[in-house]
Amino acid sequence: MPLALLALAVSAFGIGTTEFVMMGLLPNVADDLGTSVPTAGYLVSAYAIGVVLGAPLLTALGSRVPRKKMLLLLMALFVVGNLASALAPGFGWLVAGRVLAGLPHGAFFGVGAVVAARLVADGRQARAVATMFLGLTVANIVGVPAATLLGQHLGWRATFLVVTVIGLVAMAALARLVPRIPMDDHQSLGREMRALGNRQVLLGLLTAVFGFAGVFAVYSYLASMTTEVMGFGESSVTLVLALFGIGMTLGALAAGPLTDRALRPTLYGSLAALAIVLVAFRFTVHHQAAALVTVVVLGAVGFMTTTPLQMLVMNKAKDAPTLASASNHSAFNLANAGGAWLGGAAIAAGWGWTSPMLVGAVLAVAGLGIAAAAGLLDRTAKGTSRVIAAGSPPPSGRREVSRSSRASGS
Repeated sequence: MPLALLALAVSAFGIGTTEFVMMGLLPNVADDLGTSVPTAGYLVSAYAIGVVLGAPLLTALGSRVPRKKMLLLLMALFVVGNLASALAPGFGWLVAGRVLAGLPHGAFFGVGAVVAARLVADGRQARAVATMFLGLTVANIVGVPAATLLGQHLGWRATFLVVTVIGLVAMAALARLVPRIPMDDHQSLGREMRALGNRQVLLGLLTAVFGFAGVFAVYSYLASMTTEVMGFGESSVTLVLALFGIGMTLGALAAGPLTDRALRPTLYGSLAALAIVLVAFRFTVHHQAAALVTVVVLGAVGFMTTTPLQMLVMNKAKDAPTLASASNHSAFNLANAGGAWLGGAAIAAGWGWTSPMLVGAVLAVAGLGIAAAAGLLDRTAKGTSRVIAAGSPPPSGRREVSRSSRASGS
């Protein structure tokens, strides 16, 4: 694998760390800024809003910018956003900093996925994209726990200063290791917008919204489940979250070669497995050893959906994949917000701490249904294309067939 993929993975590590670390720092931020933990929770939503808005907007604005330069500009915005968060004088400024830090997230992964695929030979593109995403999964194993610990001891501002430094290191790696990729002659905003309107691309994005929401319906409340249902102490929460991150990494490693070999079957299999594991988790959560194993498996099957979904929208967008690829991350963040909201609604309704698992299973099944319908439509369209490509008979031929049919009484 090219060293340039390492630069993309380092960047993904920084992005993943700043995205998820806020969940562990909410009590510290709330105490320091004189607000409640639920109010501080808006900081998680602020980042997600930045991702949803920034992915299509920044990708569109940068449609004519060379991709290496675009990656550097996006990472520079990431650095500014995290530095602004570290220096925020009040809660409102911190919300603004989180939105700013989230803006380049989707666009970076969208452009980065296209660059990663261009760096390798045909048949290895999914593995290259999965390698970039490894940085995101490793962030959940190492970056988030370490950054949370740092924030608890040195203050939450220190965490964002360290993430700022990681962003600067990533910029240096991108500048040094990523080659200049020539601009495509056909690359334009209009072409990207038309590609985004492709039915298969839209169905892929919808699959991401529903399917991945199943993961976050549970992951958002995994810390509370650890203490309230599994019976562990608060000190074990970091371990459980790290186990989920290990599962994510294993899923990313498996997803690359499987997607290169069979994209849609990998997507179907991972969504089906996700639904099954979520239902099983409702029972294993009451037994500590089984619960820990299930957490790893949940992380693995949940993250196995990301690479085939990423490759699907890129393939279906054909020669204008950047905006579709970036919009996929808007879909993932809508899934994060929607899954967390639905899981929380189930708990608030009095259905218990295990209810998000069933909510997540239903969402995963819905995602699988959308993916299966998209696959069926794709096969039907290809079948029609093959018939048309075979050539229809000339007008005289059609008249002859018509006469023959009437003569035969059909």
